[in-house]
Amino acid sequence: MASLRVAVVAGEASGDQLGVALIEALRVRRPDIEFRGVAGPKMRSAGCQPLATAEELAVMGLVEVLEHLPRLWWLRRRLVRELAAWQPDVFVGIDAPSFNLGLAQRLKQRGIRTVQYVSPQVWAWRQQRVRHMADSCDRVLCLLPFEPAFYAEHALPAEFVGHPLADQIPLQPQRAMARATLGLAADARVLAVLPGSRRGEVQRLGPAFIAAARALAASHPGLQVLAPMASPGVRAEFERQGARTAGLRLLDGQARLALQAADVALVASGTATLEALLCGCPLVAAYRFGTLTSVLLRQLRSADLKYFSLPNLLADEPLVPEFFQQQVTGAALAGALGGLLDDEARTSALRQRFAAIHQQLRCDGAARAADAILRLVDVEARLD
Repeated sequence: MASLRVAVVAGEASGDQLGVALIEALRVRRPDIEFRGVAGPKMRSAGCQPLATAEELAVMGLVEVLEHLPRLWWLRRRLVRELAAWQPDVFVGIDAPSFNLGLAQRLKQRGIRTVQYVSPQVWAWRQQRVRHMADSCDRVLCLLPFEPAFYAEHALPAEFVGHPLADQIPLQPQRAMARATLGLAADARVLAVLPGSRRGEVQRLGPAFIAAARALAASHPGLQVLAPMASPGVRAEFERQGARTAGLRLLDGQARLALQAADVALVASGTATLEALLCGCPLVAAYRFGTLTSVLLRQLRSADLKYFSLPNLLADEPLVPEFFQQQVTGAALAGALGGLLDDEARTSALRQRFAAIHQQLRCDGAARAADAILRLVDVEARLD
């Protein structure tokens, strides 16, 4: 039997994490498998032959993407050419929908089966996009349980496979272990500050996050503040903004450890809010788009969101405080964090809700994704 060929394109760190788990799960089922595409360091270590690096796709925001469009268009054209020549059995786009759906459409037109792993948030932003997804995708693999019902309304095959992060993080919080590892006292009061994984996010959120940490430390003597940095570039930007002089302890990576150790966390909206939930850490979520992106979104009326943080979206209720755009100020964030830190009954109830959501998402996501991909390949191969 010829080896199975899987083309895979992942953007940034979260896509790399999903990608390596998927590669490992597919290899358990088909040891003869070959991988090629756009890969982060973990995927490359797992044997994915890189045609480009995941870091090249780590761009977000309507306006922020514009300056990178020529480079991204050139990269997509090159990938279409090289992957079409390789003739994979299936293409898997991991997140990065703005890039991957266009790539998938071109590959599908060349007879290659295509999968989008991680649903774009079409249920919240510009729902009309779902009409075009059928031209790009044979399947959508969803990480969140409410997403397949949306696709069913539009006759696009989709299935919930669970979230791999929920499998990786223990159901029982590892607070004592995390504090011991980080050299924190068992009875210390600890705040974790996660200002984002991209430098642009940190530029927009960092000053308010630092001001909030400084204000909370002033009102809560002895508070320990941990700030895990996603990359050297993020660390340099946060230091430039005054993180060290504000008394924050910067960590290289170790976000999960910091969240496990913390009593509360201040988190840039995104996957990190889900990671905080899975670590059992009460949190405040915040986000800011660039000014022009925000204006365009309002003009296009493209957002239809009750909530923007994953804990609130999953619960369909305001479990955790959220702050967006002009609401993101040091004083507002510090007030919300203090409200959590000083209300033990509230944080205890939050941890119970977080545990229930964790259990719902914990269903061996990488294995289920691998099985769904192989079912698609095998069914289509029989039809051929």
